[in-house]
Amino acid sequence: MSFNIALSGLRSTSQDLNTISNNIANVSTPGFRGARSEFSSIYSGGQAGGVALSNVAQNFDAAGDALYTGRQLDMAISGNGFFMTENQGSMSYTRAGMFQQDQNGFIVDAYGGILQGYPVGPNGNLLTGSTTGLRIDNGSLPANATSSVTLGLNLDSRNEALDPADFDPSNPDSYHALNSTKIYDSLGNEHNLTQYYVKTGPNEWETFFELDGVDITEYASDTTLKFDENGALESGGNFNLKIPNSLVDADGKPILDGSAELEIDLAYRGATQFGSDFAVASMSQNGYGAGELSGIRIDDNGMVYGVYTNGQDQLQGQVILANFPNPNGLNQVGNTAWTASYASGQAVIGAAGTGTLGSLVAGAIEGSNVDLTGELVNLMTAQRNYQSNAKVISTQDTLTQSLLAAI
Repeated sequence: MSFNIALSGLRSTSQDLNTISNNIANVSTPGFRGARSEFSSIYSGGQAGGVALSNVAQNFDAAGDALYTGRQLDMAISGNGFFMTENQGSMSYTRAGMFQQDQNGFIVDAYGGILQGYPVGPNGNLLTGSTTGLRIDNGSLPANATSSVTLGLNLDSRNEALDPADFDPSNPDSYHALNSTKIYDSLGNEHNLTQYYVKTGPNEWETFFELDGVDITEYASDTTLKFDENGALESGGNFNLKIPNSLVDADGKPILDGSAELEIDLAYRGATQFGSDFAVASMSQNGYGAGELSGIRIDDNGMVYGVYTNGQDQLQGQVILANFPNPNGLNQVGNTAWTASYASGQAVIGAAGTGTLGSLVAGAIEGSNVDLTGELVNLMTAQRNYQSNAKVISTQDTLTQSLLAAI
């Protein structure tokens, strides 16, 4: 019986050495999860029968260190969850966030698995009801004509009123202040929209408009700003400009040459009239010229943006993560990945940072969570166990030889 018991010890220790050696071999493998051998004693009819390997459990509780790479498509998960990748109809789950673009713009791992996420619809909205392979649009970003301009400013109440009929943009004495805004037409050409401000009476101002030095005040729906006795905007401040594409400069050259007419909503939000110098507090407009893809940006919630040469960011999709009721029930496959099983339960998917799912760290990968020092100690322990079981067999053999010699 002792022969069999010792043999079970040798067999189990050998299996433990397999687990330890696999941990040590993968100590530098990104996203790898260390494992341990779990043993159980064997009894038959109350008699000791040795030991058996009952389970090899992976450690999904400890996280690996975030190793910063600076690569724009590398991602590490801080917390729970797995990346989802699809390869030829098969879904895999991994913690190794080393991704790149293939020739079609899809975000893939080194084995061709396509990273899964929420796509973007034709209007630029995220479609959270479906999942698909994430793809970066490598094409040019078309120009967007300015349709909205927002200004926040203060007009100096100490200015003396002037006659708006005397306004002349070439004469600074005929107006009190001006500001300019860069806007874009439908072809992406840049233009200069200038507003001139003339105080015409107590708490009342008249606005004049120029586009590239050409007067367009006649195309404004309104030009008057009125303030109350506390300096707050009382009426006006929401102007609409409809600028025809037939507009020409002093030399007869078209201003909006070949582009569509411009229709701009101009809003003076938070405009004030206080006894202080004229100042522009905020200015924004929604137009831009055409641009080329120059980079990719990923937020900690998994939002993937294309970064363009015109300074615009365009949403390309959102990386999703998956988690399982029992991660230890996942089936290990190659390439540091797992597949779902009945024991693991169904995948619960969602955006990073929602529910129990972790957040993303862009420009980094997660290292192995193997504790090398601990594994070396385990290796020495397994070696002693193997030697001890081998000594039991040697001792039992000596006893048997002695018995046979006495017969």
